[in-house]
Amino acid sequence: MKDQTKIFRENNVLKALIQFAVPGVITILVSELYNMVDTFFVGKYVSANAVGALGIAFPIQRLIIATSLLIGVGTSTSIARSLGEKDYSKVNKNIANAITLGLIFSIVLPILIFLFRKGLIYNLGASDVIYPIAEKYISIVLIGSLFLSFTNIFGYCIIALGNPKVTVTALSIGTIVNIVLDYLLVAIFGMGVAGAAIATISSQTIGFIYALVKMYSCKRDFNLKLKMSFDLNISRSIISIGFATFIVEISDAIVIAVLNNLLLPTGGDTAIIIVGAITRVSMFMYITIIGISSGMQPLAAYNYGAKDYQKLNKIIDITTKMVSATSVILWSGMMIFSTQIFASFIKEADILVETVKAFRTTIIIFPVIGIYYVSIYYNQAINKARVSFFLSIYRQLLLFIPIVIVLVNTMGVKGAWITYPVTDAIAALTGVIFIKRGLSLLEDKLEFGGIIAEE
Repeated sequence: MKDQTKIFRENNVLKALIQFAVPGVITILVSELYNMVDTFFVGKYVSANAVGALGIAFPIQRLIIATSLLIGVGTSTSIARSLGEKDYSKVNKNIANAITLGLIFSIVLPILIFLFRKGLIYNLGASDVIYPIAEKYISIVLIGSLFLSFTNIFGYCIIALGNPKVTVTALSIGTIVNIVLDYLLVAIFGMGVAGAAIATISSQTIGFIYALVKMYSCKRDFNLKLKMSFDLNISRSIISIGFATFIVEISDAIVIAVLNNLLLPTGGDTAIIIVGAITRVSMFMYITIIGISSGMQPLAAYNYGAKDYQKLNKIIDITTKMVSATSVILWSGMMIFSTQIFASFIKEADILVETVKAFRTTIIIFPVIGIYYVSIYYNQAINKARVSFFLSIYRQLLLFIPIVIVLVNTMGVKGAWITYPVTDAIAALTGVIFIKRGLSLLEDKLEFGGIIAEE
């Protein structure tokens, strides 16, 4: 068997972390980028209502992405931990179960969404004006769900097998194709949201083909058997590990649905358009810190499995510093250039002004939230599933939703934007507490020499 696990044993922790973090960012970014690229082109060449329609579609696309990341991250972490334990037969079993789970979810879920699309779209906050545009886009993009799902699943498996560069290439190909096709179909041929949707599923298919080819390369290197299998315990473990990631992803979709329904009666379609716009742009910021944090996960899981707690401690320390520095840089750029960013796809001057004001309010304390996401993925890596699950639902579901309901009812639309910094401040403080608790466990182990048997 070819040894590709040396990346996990890299003594330069920062170098190893970057090798995992960059693909982690790009994997999540490109998955989300399909909707963002489509939003840019329909906003520039179609209408503001088309932006609102894609905002309605976003939670549905996020659900599909979240499901694939549940399987991908769960499998990736299990693979990395098994490699650390040198249990190579379990690596095969994890991948076989991931393929089975991927097929089940990526076929059944889109079918259910399509069958119940009318009620779902209206419940997500669509008005009668926006509904037909959203319905057309969603009906087409569902076709590509299988390909997007397996690009993510195979991508995370390849990352865990020590070859993160492959995932970057696969997803970059999909992005480039999507941009080119969006320009041709929307800008040149005037096909509107249908053209944007066709561009998306075409690029997802091409990205999947490349990922599949590279997965077969890993098959040779690791003597893998790419077959379907279902073991209840292994599948349960994959879902349990990846569930926190699923909740982090799907929570945003739930929040958008809640916001759309809260704001439609008072803010009308303009509020829906603003929610869709700021969600797309802020997505880039959150994806970066989530990508770095989740990229740390297989590296941390491997060293946890290998019982190298001293190195694990160092990994968490460097990850926290990297996330904090990146957050400040992103926040500064977005605050300074927010008008120019939104003006690139919002043509209506009055909506642009309101969107920029809302966006700056929502991200005002963004740099502090990184520690919260590090805490989630660290606890996943060290097999603290319950803690990780609690943290994953904490910010969006336990804090944001009740707070936004209260503030919108008392302050109107402005209350929705203020909810973001309030929630981020509380979540960041909670993240610090749980990081300290997790690190205290490592300190106890380090007292016994740094590399000891699991207690």
